[in-house]
Amino acid sequence: MKTLIKIKPKTYAAGDIVKVDFMAMHPMETGMRKDKDTGAIIPANYIDEVKFLFNDTLITKMVVWESLSVNPLFTISFKVPSAGTLKVIAKTNNGQSVESSESITPKG
Repeated sequence: MKTLIKIKPKTYAAGDIVKVDFMAMHPMETGMRKDKDTGAIIPANYIDEVKFLFNDTLITKMVVWESLSVNPLFTISFKVPSAGTLKVIAKTNNGQSVESSESITPKG
């Protein structure tokens, strides 16, 4: 699963509130769709949990259901306390996990 973290605005100071977008390139299969060629049911494979952490401290945790669209986008607002590392961990119903991180570097 490929991921992307985007922070807006690009320049911010400690104490500012930023918007954090996390996109996961994932098929989000519900387990209710059939393969067009074989007629077999495509097994469920969807993101069911997303955690946002700053310096390994949990900011928020999202519990997700299979009804989200392909390549879901998750957005939070985050008050930047200081320089550090923002980490996002996404887990699937199949036990797979992906971790992405972005350096937080306030200016000013």
